[in-house]
Amino acid sequence: MTEALMKKPKLSAVQILAIGFVLVISIGAILLSLPISSANNEYTNFLDSLFTSTSAVCVTGLVTLDTGTYWSIFGKIVIMLLIETGGLGFMSFTVFIAIILGKKITLKDRLIMQESMNTFSIQGLVKMVKYILGFTIIIQSLGAVLLSTQFIQQFGLKVGIFYSIFHSISAFCNAGFDLFGNYTSLVSYSSNPIVLLTISALIIIGGLGFTVSLEIYNYKKNRKLSIHSKIVLYITVALIIFGFLLIFFIEYENQKTLGAMNFRDKVLNAFFASVTPRTAGFNSISTDGMTMAGKFITIILMFIGGASGSTAGGLKVTTFGVLLFTLVSVLNGREDTEVFGRRFSKGTVYKAFTLLSIATILVLIVTIILTITEPKELFINLLYEATSAFATVGLTTGVTQNIGSISKVTLIITMYLGRVGPLTVLLAVINKKKKNKLKYPEGKILIG
Repeated sequence: MTEALMKKPKLSAVQILAIGFVLVISIGAILLSLPISSANNEYTNFLDSLFTSTSAVCVTGLVTLDTGTYWSIFGKIVIMLLIETGGLGFMSFTVFIAIILGKKITLKDRLIMQESMNTFSIQGLVKMVKYILGFTIIIQSLGAVLLSTQFIQQFGLKVGIFYSIFHSISAFCNAGFDLFGNYTSLVSYSSNPIVLLTISALIIIGGLGFTVSLEIYNYKKNRKLSIHSKIVLYITVALIIFGFLLIFFIEYENQKTLGAMNFRDKVLNAFFASVTPRTAGFNSISTDGMTMAGKFITIILMFIGGASGSTAGGLKVTTFGVLLFTLVSVLNGREDTEVFGRRFSKGTVYKAFTLLSIATILVLIVTIILTITEPKELFINLLYEATSAFATVGLTTGVTQNIGSISKVTLIITMYLGRVGPLTVLLAVINKKKKNKLKYPEGKILIG
């Protein structure tokens, strides 16, 4: 055996990240397949266990088995831990454990953390991990306390506290898993502003990203926000308002959604229906009962998703922002993409267009596969499920509960790609960055 063969292959940061998610998903699937995890104390079909584990780690919320009724308390705790691990990133937990044990955080660990948390630099990453975990515990605890005011009186002390913790974690991590049974999500709480507004706040905070949250926290001291935070905040607010207004007016007379509600509840549920595609997966009105226009608006919101470096999925609001500001700059005859007195590099713009292209192609391919494997379903519903899986949202029109094995595998892969990032997975597989030293003559082509 040659010396070259005896050397261990060196894995890049993106490869370790991609493999790490696979390992966590696999462990979760094995645990969920055991009899102790099901309410009837029987082995669970491994494909359904794998689907649930993938959905939890990828903080999606799509399920083939009803979370509230099928799983035992052990199974529900496993799902909750998988959601937390997937939402914050397994590297955050690894580093936190290493800090507790007094182990040194190596440069390679920092590089993997940088890739996992999508930050600009490796400086201050260990401090950032401590902040993330502390911030997460505080926000989730506050959310659980607010939810407990409603759940304890409904379910009793023990169950009420567990439900409060579970749903606070699920909302903050933008997972969308619920324990209310029969795939009802939060429909029974459509008139409860405390539950809906608490869940909404957790979704928004989790979807902003830890970098943005830290800058907001330090704003009084620094009196400034980075261009990244400004774009995240402006576009997040704009999309929530945009979604709220459209859903409110489109679904206003629809008796299957907002039509039968009083004005206050219409406003509350239209707001929630705009927030949850950011990418949480809870619903307080019937998603299947929405009009075609309502479903399409939801698909757009799901596709855009939340912020980079957050618990949310999707294309990301920052990527959408770069694309939007590039369009505005081109229409205004500018050479560079400019906003807030700053310009973006060509590399950033190219990456944004690459991500848009890959995301669009992936959703279209998945939709085509689903139209073949699930021919009885409406096209809009299949596009809805494909987008929900890619953007790790978890909203469903009811299709996922009845799909076949091929469709399940397709959505498992889609959820994984959506959480880890299609570009990250491609880089993990290719693992090459070529610098072309040649500069070819300019070619001319007609556009438009």
